[in-house]
Amino acid sequence: MTLSFFDQFMPPIFMGMPLTILAMTLPWALLPTPSHRWVGNRLIALQNWFLNRFTRQLLLPLNSGGHKWALLFASLMMFLLTLNILGLLPYTFTPTTQLSINLGLAVPLWFATVIIGMRNQPTIALGHLLPIGTPAPLIPILIIIETISLFIRPLALGVRLTANLTAGHLLIQLISSGAFILASLMPAVAITTAAILFLLTLLEVAVAVIQAYVFVLLLSLYMQENV
Repeated sequence: MTLSFFDQFMPPIFMGMPLTILAMTLPWALLPTPSHRWVGNRLIALQNWFLNRFTRQLLLPLNSGGHKWALLFASLMMFLLTLNILGLLPYTFTPTTQLSINLGLAVPLWFATVIIGMRNQPTIALGHLLPIGTPAPLIPILIIIETISLFIRPLALGVRLTANLTAGHLLIQLISSGAFILASLMPAVAITTAAILFLLTLLEVAVAVIQAYVFVLLLSLYMQENV
């Protein structure tokens, strides 16, 4: 059977059952459970420090109404971060390379921000569709453009996360395949390719962290417009 490079993005199936749900729930078991003691271990202290710094930085531009989303944003950040990084390990599956899963996260959360804006401040929420000082002949065109840009936001969230992770995984597989083939033919070139692969892996880890942060950051900006 001939395999393609895109077969690594196929959801794993065992006995006819997809293991995507298992791949999405397993990372939660790897996170340390916070204890009620005053002093915990170093891993729990590092996790709490990261969550505090991230939540404080994320909610800094939001008013008090948006602070209710702190727990959801922090949980979503840890969820995407663990999925993205664990997907770089060998013989693992990255659920966030699936556009359906990313859209399943982006669409409900984006729609929740729109509903909150229409419920709490409908005038301001509708005012985002028409900039102040717009000439009268351009009003219908700008309303259509702003409406399209509003509805394209969840698609942009999902596609951005999917495209970045998919491109990185494909590039890693291409370079690793080249290094494996060149190992017996040109060892010096294979060693150079392996060094490039190591640097690319570090870059992909940074991309996994950044994309998780960007996903949550954009959601917080959408929330900022509606609270």
